[in-house]
Amino acid sequence: MSLRVRSSAPDASGVVLDITPENAGWRYVGFRVVRLMPGQAYDGTEHGREACLVILSGTINVIGGHERITGVGGRKDVFDGPATSVYVPAGTPYRIEADSVAEIAICTAPATGKGRLRLIPPEDVGLETRGQGTNTRYVRNILDDKAEAESLLVVEVITPGGHWSSYPPHKHDRDAYPEETFLEETYYHRLSPPQGFAFQRVYTDDRSIDETIAVEDGDVVMVPRGYHPVGAAHGYDLYYLNVMAGPRRNWVFANDPAHAWIMDTPVADDATGD
Repeated sequence: MSLRVRSSAPDASGVVLDITPENAGWRYVGFRVVRLMPGQAYDGTEHGREACLVILSGTINVIGGHERITGVGGRKDVFDGPATSVYVPAGTPYRIEADSVAEIAICTAPATGKGRLRLIPPEDVGLETRGQGTNTRYVRNILDDKAEAESLLVVEVITPGGHWSSYPPHKHDRDAYPEETFLEETYYHRLSPPQGFAFQRVYTDDRSIDETIAVEDGDVVMVPRGYHPVGAAHGYDLYYLNVMAGPRRNWVFANDPAHAWIMDTPVADDATGD
């Protein structure tokens, strides 16, 4: 089975992508994208799973339980500043109503229902610049491992054309805290201009997984384990939305020893991570 999953035309409920633990062959991460027309609604309940609704573009209303959050979002696309998101506790029925053409990512992971429905506005998103030179990328932490959630880790990354990201190659596939944590991960890729492409490699030390993928606008790359660097082609800025989850809600990674020397060069200082 390929690690790449491609978007499709919206189905009757607006779904263009739907990755579940069952169809991915793993345990933790779920990822869905819905595309709605003005006035269209999407209803969901994530039984035994918390959700983070990331508004990729457009303006929506979210009704969850007895709460209603109205007129949120407004980005023209994923490159237009940090996202507005809504956290939904496990088992809470929710409805997404589109005020405009809208795309929403529904990120899910196992949970018991703790916490509350809440808005995560752009001003609450933690912003970082990682790396230097052609390893520079711009990180938007929606749910990092300090944020209120049970399992989910959610982050957006902008990688300029010609740059590398998630580099040097790193992995998080051993449940060996504090040295490393086991986290499944999805990469949802968008490109500007949209006809562009990027490359992602996923590989393990023993090469039982070794796949290099030419990703296009709207593709997802699944990372069940292994290293997973990304390169954006010259002229095409790359966005990706990462969703991670595992048995422990900490992000602790290990660099590929073969490429650890890169960290000793001046331009690669602070260059690791997504």
